[in-house]
Amino acid sequence: MEQQFAIDPVRQEVLTEAQTIVLKVGTQVLTDARGILDPERVRHLAEQVHWVRQTGRRVALVSSGAIGAGMGRLGLKQRPKDLRYLQAAAAVGQSALMAVYEEAFARYGYHAAQLLLTAGDFDHRVRYLNVRNTLLTLFELNCVPVINENDTVSVAEIRFGDNDHLAALVTNLIPAPVLVLLTVVDGLYDRDPAEPGAQLLRTVEDVDERVLQIASQGRSELGSGGMKSKLKAARLVTLAGGCVIVANGRRPGILQAILAGEPVGTLFLPRGGILRARRRWIAWAAQPRGKIIVDAGAREAVEKRGGSLLPIGIVRVVGNFNKGDVVAVVDTEGREFARGLTNYAAADLRKICGLRSDRVAEIVGPDHYEEAIHRDNLVVIT
Repeated sequence: MEQQFAIDPVRQEVLTEAQTIVLKVGTQVLTDARGILDPERVRHLAEQVHWVRQTGRRVALVSSGAIGAGMGRLGLKQRPKDLRYLQAAAAVGQSALMAVYEEAFARYGYHAAQLLLTAGDFDHRVRYLNVRNTLLTLFELNCVPVINENDTVSVAEIRFGDNDHLAALVTNLIPAPVLVLLTVVDGLYDRDPAEPGAQLLRTVEDVDERVLQIASQGRSELGSGGMKSKLKAARLVTLAGGCVIVANGRRPGILQAILAGEPVGTLFLPRGGILRARRRWIAWAAQPRGKIIVDAGAREAVEKRGGSLLPIGIVRVVGNFNKGDVVAVVDTEGREFARGLTNYAAADLRKICGLRSDRVAEIVGPDHYEEAIHRDNLVVIT
């Protein structure tokens, strides 16, 4: 008999107010033990998404499974390690995956809309906004966006990326208040779930170093990310003011249980206030073009007092970036604590490192900025 849980009032409040949900589904949720796409599992997922849509909510689906589906079609027994074969499996599997999604969602009157994205789509501000506009328009047209990395061309994403990170970026892009990560485990445990006495953590208030350390380092044979990648994704979303739930996608009716407020899986609570869309892009979407290393006084002014970053507090400049680029702000111990849009190119900033404001004009000229990064363009990420 299936265990029944009491309703968690915190979860119920969070999910009652969430009108848009990003749902990420892992490879093993959609495929069998051989790595072959299981249409029945996709149909069950579509049924649950339809149930969520019937409540008036919008759903964006970030779906793994293309490489796994390609493996099944190509008769591959194990996930390839060679980049060419990974790209070939993705190319074959992506069409199969979307065909199954289209058939599954058509039963409920929806179209499955494919979006294949790369890191560059989030790094470039105009492309970033275009992706957001496309997603919002698809919602208006009664479609279910099905989002995946463009594995056939994205070398870095296949080697080092995962769809947990992509799902976090999409959540911050829309923005959506809740990200649900469906995997094949029940959530985050306080130790390796295979160990005797391991306890499922129902709620996590802060994805700090302690929490990251207890995550499993292992990866599945079919997927590209483990629990650690899910925790990193949770950190991106919760720092921007959203919630994340990691739960078992193999459990029947898991989305209904989540939206009912049952304490299934692990809920990660937001750490602070909700960031505006532009600040989310600065903090989490765009890749920093360089680093600005600052002294302890500058870190305190930025992190504790909400001040701008002034040239006098800069110790060193790393990289070759242009005016208006996103840069990382790092302390002398190498810890990144903020990101922002620089007012100066790297070459000019090197000339004024450590200088008082009255000296900056002498070096740069009358058309200078007092701030290396203005506080309106600066986001603390710790």
